[in-house]
Amino acid sequence: MQLRQHPLPSPTPGTQRELVSLHYGQAGQGQKVYIQASLHADELPGMLTAWHLRRHFDALEAAGRLRGEIVLVPMANPIGLSQWWLQSHLGRFESLSGENFNRHYPEHIEAAARHAEPRLGADAAQNVAVLRAALKTEIQAASADTELKALRKTLMLLACDADVVLDLHCDAQAMMHLYTETPCWPQCEPLAAYLGAAVTLLATDSGDNPFDEACSQVWWKWARHFGDRFPIPQATLSVTVELRGQQDVSHELAAKDAQAIVDFLIHRGVIAADGAPPPVPAPVGDARPLAGSMPIPSPVGGVLTFLREVGEEVKAGDVIAQVIDPITAQVTDLKSPVDGLLFARDTLRLVTAGARVAKVAGREATRTGKLLGAR
Repeated sequence: MQLRQHPLPSPTPGTQRELVSLHYGQAGQGQKVYIQASLHADELPGMLTAWHLRRHFDALEAAGRLRGEIVLVPMANPIGLSQWWLQSHLGRFESLSGENFNRHYPEHIEAAARHAEPRLGADAAQNVAVLRAALKTEIQAASADTELKALRKTLMLLACDADVVLDLHCDAQAMMHLYTETPCWPQCEPLAAYLGAAVTLLATDSGDNPFDEACSQVWWKWARHFGDRFPIPQATLSVTVELRGQQDVSHELAAKDAQAIVDFLIHRGVIAADGAPPPVPAPVGDARPLAGSMPIPSPVGGVLTFLREVGEEVKAGDVIAQVIDPITAQVTDLKSPVDGLLFARDTLRLVTAGARVAKVAGREATRTGKLLGAR
């Protein structure tokens, strides 16, 4: 394993942070897998899972079982890790700009296509190599004049040429669930089964360019751009893995999730099996449109109490929670707008008017526009 340090530009004199990446296997040999944890720095289950993955990868490399390259970034957001206010960790948004750490990744699709086109042809594998090289060149040449931009650039340089990208996150309180782009679903389905995902939410360009889509959308956009002129496969499977809720930080869960990821990589051929390869389990959940995942807002502020648990199937009109005004004694029912799976809910119990307190995954696409919350 090689440990590499990536210094970020100092935002003020006397301060500097760095990103650390761990590199296993041999670059250019077989498939490349990129895994990062806690891009939202206050979402900690991924960090513990990364620790368990590191133990696996150390042993697998020593045993000569790696058939590809694996890059592991165990703490993907040193900026967010440093943001504290009166013992409260604020790791989702950069305090300087207010921007979400998992949004607004720069797009270089058109420029890379323009520079790669003279070298594209009838060989799909060669086209993948040419486009990856062009994309990496464009990312490398892009300016990054702030610490946040430099972090985004560094992460994309590590991930943009990978066959598999796993971005480890979590929700507030939730079931295991995944987000991926619709063209990635055939490749993602075994991962969902190994992880026991309750639901996988699919979209094609959900809005604001989160990290996972920045890695995968280049391929279907290039395929659309070139049309029938050149064969362009969906060469990157990129998935946001939501490792349940923020409090689900235990060795038991992290070890289970790390083993599931290793099993998936054996299934992909990145890791050589020790005996019979682990079979793909029967799926726990299914895939549903992200446009059918309905947030449940509260029209009023007050004390929030839930009447339904995460993991329950609910019907349209079912009361999910109530918001109570202690002064007026008014009770406001919060109802599910659709039939679906209550897969995530908030941990706060004092809510403000307009706050989104839960999410129900329906089976039909009903929303349009930007599909992700928290800018």
